[in-house]
Amino acid sequence: MTLSAGVLILISFTGLLGSFVSGVFGMAGGQIFLAVVLFYMPVAAALVVFAAMQVASGSWRGWLWRRYIHWPVALRYIVGSLVAFALMRFVSFVPTKPVVYLGIGLMPFAAFAVPKRFAPDITRRGAPYICGAFIMALQLVVGQAGNLLDVFFQASPLDRKRVVATKAVTQLVSQVLRIAYFGAVSGDVARDIPIWTWACLLAAAIAGTSLAPLVLHRMTDDGFRKWTKVIIACFSALYVARGLWLLVFGEA
Repeated sequence: MTLSAGVLILISFTGLLGSFVSGVFGMAGGQIFLAVVLFYMPVAAALVVFAAMQVASGSWRGWLWRRYIHWPVALRYIVGSLVAFALMRFVSFVPTKPVVYLGIGLMPFAAFAVPKRFAPDITRRGAPYICGAFIMALQLVVGQAGNLLDVFFQASPLDRKRVVATKAVTQLVSQVLRIAYFGAVSGDVARDIPIWTWACLLAAAIAGTSLAPLVLHRMTDDGFRKWTKVIIACFSALYVARGLWLLVFGEA
């Protein structure tokens, strides 16, 4: 896998944009970044780079919003994630690109179809364990499940700052586990990507995340939830379209 300097710069810029969007909404930025790296890299390598970027931005986001973290939800979610990870280690499954795109794109629409009274609320008793295990398994089977996780938080009574802070912790752990899982089958990704690109990605993650509070502080909780749903729907539709394209025409 050899990437040109122009592609590496594009990936770094997308990392900055993605970190900013994730810093504002606690989601969607990862989908932007993953869409770009999937275009240029094999699935396993793309998911390792994506996870490394998410670890950097999630760590910084969690630190910035640390006083708003809802620890009961975060810790139970992590327990569920660890259980699913331990079970999935026996499978060592790597999804194809169409599976990744279609899986990410279709799951949120399925979740939105659930009647409101049955909506998956992350704060309900036992829900964090189930959510953690379910999301972790999906992240390893289809490569990403951030949009579906957003649905669990959208149905909760947590305000926008608690949502962003708590999700930062849960996804930090999820991305570390993803690196451990896909890193074993992706080869030496670090060798194929120059050190300056990793440095740019780290700087982009911190810069984008640091700029996000300027917007988030000015948003209302209603506006936050409204725009989160709009962004989920838009990106999900794009992922479905890309997945169908790959199924029909394949990769150029």
